[in-house]
Amino acid sequence: MTHSMRAPALFALVVVLIIGTGYVQGPNTALTIVNYGLISAIMALGVNLQWGFAGLFNVGIMGFVALGGLASVLMSMPPVKEAWVAGGVNILGGLAIGAATIIAAVLAQTRMSGRGKTLVTLAVLIVGFFAFRTVFDAGVVAVEAVNPASTGYLGGLNAFDQGWFSILGWIFGGVLAAGAAWLIGKTALGLRSDYLAIATLGIAEIILAILKNEDWLSRGVKNVVGLPRPVPYETDLQNDPAFVERAAGLGYEAVEASTLFTKLLYAGLFSIFLLVILWMAQMALKSPWGRMMRAIRDNEVAAEAMGKHVTARHLQVFILGSAICGIAGAMITTLDSTLTPTSYQPLRFTFLIWVMVIVGGSGNNFGAVLGGFLIWWLWVQVEPLGQMLMNGVTAGMADGSALKAHLLDSVAHMRLLTMGLILLLVLRFSPRGLVPER
Repeated sequence: MTHSMRAPALFALVVVLIIGTGYVQGPNTALTIVNYGLISAIMALGVNLQWGFAGLFNVGIMGFVALGGLASVLMSMPPVKEAWVAGGVNILGGLAIGAATIIAAVLAQTRMSGRGKTLVTLAVLIVGFFAFRTVFDAGVVAVEAVNPASTGYLGGLNAFDQGWFSILGWIFGGVLAAGAAWLIGKTALGLRSDYLAIATLGIAEIILAILKNEDWLSRGVKNVVGLPRPVPYETDLQNDPAFVERAAGLGYEAVEASTLFTKLLYAGLFSIFLLVILWMAQMALKSPWGRMMRAIRDNEVAAEAMGKHVTARHLQVFILGSAICGIAGAMITTLDSTLTPTSYQPLRFTFLIWVMVIVGGSGNNFGAVLGGFLIWWLWVQVEPLGQMLMNGVTAGMADGSALKAHLLDSVAHMRLLTMGLILLLVLRFSPRGLVPER
C-alpha cells in the first residue's frame, strides 16, 4: 500500500470499528469511545509536538493533564463566598509573600556580591518562609473548616454560574500548563533525554501531590463533583416536551435520546478544538520553524553550529506541547464533571499516550490522531473481546477446572498484554509507525 493511501485506509478502518461498536454494543458506547478518542488524539498531538518535532522525552504528561483539570475547576465552579470571607485574603496574602520572597532572593543573588550575598539571601529566605507560613496556614485552616463535607475550598471564578465558562476553562488549562512548562523547562531542558524523563516524571508527581493534599485549592482527595457543563443536562432535555416529541419521532425514548444528544454536542465541541489544533500543528510542521525543529531533533550539534539556539527552541516546543495536554486534561474533567486527583495514573496518561504516538507514527500529526483513536478503541474493547475469547476457549472445560478459572481470571490483564503486543508488532514491522513521517 502506498504512503498516500495508507492513512485514509487506516482512518476508514477506525471508522468501521467505531460504527461496528455502535451496532453491536449500542450508540451510547460508540459515542463514549469517540469523545475520549478525540481527547486522546489532542493529547497525542501535544506529545507528538514535543517528541516527533523536537525529540524531547517528556514522561510527565499526567502532571500537565492534571493542571488542565485544575484549571477547569477554577474557571467553571462558582466561588465559595463563605470560604473567601473566612480565609481567602490570608491565602492570597501568603502566596504574595511567598512570591515576593523568591523574587527578593533572586535579586539578592544577582545584584549583590561577596560574602554578604549569601547571608542576605539566607536571611530573606528564612524570614520570608516563616512569614509565608504564618499568614498562609491561618487562611488554609479557616477555608478548609467551611463546610468540609461539601466544599472546604475557595471554589472557582464562575460567579455567574454559566456553563460556557467550562470552555474558558479548557483555554485556561492550556495557559496554566504552559506556565508550568515554562518553569519546568527553564530548569530541566538542559538535561540529557534520560535525565529529562526522570525530571519531568518527578515534577508530575509533585503536581499530583499538591492536588491531593491542598484541600483549599481543589478539595484534595475528596474530589470536586458536579462541574458545570457547556452542554444541556439530560434531565433538562427529558423535561422539554419539544425534545421528547422529536426523540419519539426518531424512535428513541427520552432518556436514551438525551444521553446521545449531549454526547453528540460534546463530540462537536471536541472536534472543533481537535481540528484547530491539528491545523495549527500542520502549519507549524510545514513552516521554517517546523523544519528548524526537525533539524535540531536530527542533529543538535549541527543545528547549533548553524547559529540556532537549541535550548530556546526546545523550550518553545515544550511549552506548546504541554499547553495542548493541559487543554485535553481540562476537557476530560468537564466531560466527567468530576476532578479526581487519584485518577491521574501514569498507565493511562503517560504510557497509553506514548503508545498512541509511537503506533500512529511520531513526527506525523495525522499519525498521532490515528493512534489516539485506534489505541483508545483497543483499550476499551480489549477486555470484553478478551472475555468472549476466553469463554470460547474454556467452553469445553469442566466447571471446577483450575485451568479454566485461571484463564477467566486472566481477562483483567488482557489490556496490558494487548498494548505491549501491539507496540512490539508495530516496532518490528513498521518501526516508524502506521503512518510514518515523510
